[in-house]
Amino acid sequence: MKAQEKNLIFNLLKTASDNFYGYTSPDFMEKPEFKDDKEFYTDEKNKNLNLEETEKAKITETTNSPQRQNEIPAQNAQTEKSEKIEPDENSTSHGMTIEILNKKILECSKCRLSQKRTHIVPGQGVEHPDVLVIGEGPGEEEDKQGLPFVGPAGKLLDKMLNAIQLDRFVNCYIANTVKCRPPYNRDPQKDEAETCRSFLDAQIAVFKPKMILAVGKVAVRNLLKIEGEFSLNRYRGKIYEYNKIPLIVTYHPSALLRNIEFKKPAWEDLKFFKSKLITLSPDYAKDFQPK
Repeated sequence: MKAQEKNLIFNLLKTASDNFYGYTSPDFMEKPEFKDDKEFYTDEKNKNLNLEETEKAKITETTNSPQRQNEIPAQNAQTEKSEKIEPDENSTSHGMTIEILNKKILECSKCRLSQKRTHIVPGQGVEHPDVLVIGEGPGEEEDKQGLPFVGPAGKLLDKMLNAIQLDRFVNCYIANTVKCRPPYNRDPQKDEAETCRSFLDAQIAVFKPKMILAVGKVAVRNLLKIEGEFSLNRYRGKIYEYNKIPLIVTYHPSALLRNIEFKKPAWEDLKFFKSKLITLSPDYAKDFQPK
């Protein structure tokens, strides 16, 4: 297949993805540099080319040979450079901001959770966070206020983060697997989480956090794509990756409120998280003020 044909397919898929999600998926953030398949210019293939294409193929092979690399005229090099597609500052992949993304989230009605919500909850935090904290979904208080983690579990989460010099108003952003409250605070269903996944991926693409802290089984299940029942303890103390960003898991604050025995291992998780974060962002706590 020719590079031109590959480019066409890529652009078609990107356009379809952009139209569906309303933003550029991380899969299409960087455009690959396509090349013609090597077998395209074999003698067998050349039999079916017209004379002009055959001559072009021979010129290309000769020009790209190791012996000819240093003989390419500067003019050709300049032409090749000028034909390279540069990122458009106004494109969705490079021009997306948290304000634009939040507007898209606030307008969403793609799944059943949107039908009974009071407020949608995009998240809360700074625009360039060192850490993205991901929970399960809004509860009753979050649904009322349109803010994440504002009930008793939210207050405990703030204390947990403060213990390792993190703060939602200084160096963190707090979001959830789904942006609308599930009825009676039940766990989000698989299709609901998958529908909302594009927004979470977009937030990660916009924020570019140094690390992700996944709190609770719902977040861990969806981010690590775990099927069926599982023990969160099995996934603690390890570093995973989500969209090429280091991810560490711990218990949900509400679980700590229900079971005091989880507090000690949760503290171990936070210390482990900090030990990794400080290697990636040594100055992450420079603006933090103890409360």
